[in-house]
Parts: sequence; C-alpha cells; structure tokens
Amino acid sequence: MLVFETERLKVRWLEVSDQEFIFKLLNEPGWLKYIGDKGIRSLEDAMNYILIGPRKMYERVGFGLFMVELKESQLPVGLCGLIKRDGLEDVDIGYAFLEEYQSNGYAFESAKGTLEYAYNLGLDRIVAITTKDNASSSKLLEKLGMDFEGYVTLPQSNEELKLYAINAAK
Repeated sequence: MLVFETERLKVRWLEVSDQEFIFKLLNEPGWLKYIGDKGIRSLEDAMNYILIGPRKMYERVGFGLFMVELKESQLPVGLCGLIKRDGLEDVDIGYAFLEEYQSNGYAFESAKGTLEYAYNLGLDRIVAITTKDNASSSKLLEKLGMDFEGYVTLPQSNEELKLYAINAAK
C-alpha cells in the first residue's frame, strides 16, 4: 500500500516479498553498528521480521517502518517510518538506507515526507533517537528541524541514546 510519494521516492508498506531487501539491509555494517543486530540470518528470519515488526505495527497503530523506493525504477533503497516504541512516550521516526544509496538526500526526503504524514495523522510531536556516535543521523535530524532534548535509555538496554524532538507547530 502506497503511503506517500516525494519528488524522487515512493514510500509504501513493507510486504513479505521484501524479505531479500530486509535481509540485505539489516545485515549491513551501518545497521549493525548504529541500530543493532536483529538476528536476521536467513530469508525466513527476514520474513518473520517483516511480519512481527512493521506489519504487526501497521495493524496495531496504523503506521510503522515503510519501504522507500526510487520512483523511476521502483528499486528499494531503504526504510523510513514511524515507530511506537516501548520506553518512549511519543512516536519516533526512524530510517536506514543501503550504503550505496546514502548521501543522496533520500533519507532527508523520505523523513521530511514521513513527518508531514505524521502530522496528517494528528501526531503533533515526533521524537527520534540515535547513538551518540552517529553524527550523520544527528545532522539529518537537526536539518529536519528537530531539537536535541537530552539522553534516554530504552528498556532492555543500557546504552544512552540521544533524543531529538519536533512539534507540528514548528
């Protein structure tokens, strides 16, 4: 299901058939370093990740992580979306892109569209979390107009993460 389009991108729901892309993305060095190892070792693991992660969240709250594709070729390049995460009062925005498609503005373009989508859903405050050493993610969040608010530690973790936020009125 199409969620929204930007000038260069289509953003849609993840489907089980996206398992090969998920397998590749979730095993990239950047994902493993900044987001963490989700234990995706097979296409079946990737399919289960889609079903119990994004697809379950779509059913529960109506949003989740979405597939980002190049509009012209429909080539999948990353994920971007909204997550209702344990340990955060507000919905947060998340994104990750295959290494070969980073530094092309796709993360900013899809994240900006995702913020607009969130506001259209009636969400008036969106947060984001990132590791302390992920300078490029912090820079992107600030470019989106998000403000650094401090640090947060999520349940089942002892890592302190940077917390950013933006309000719809901004």
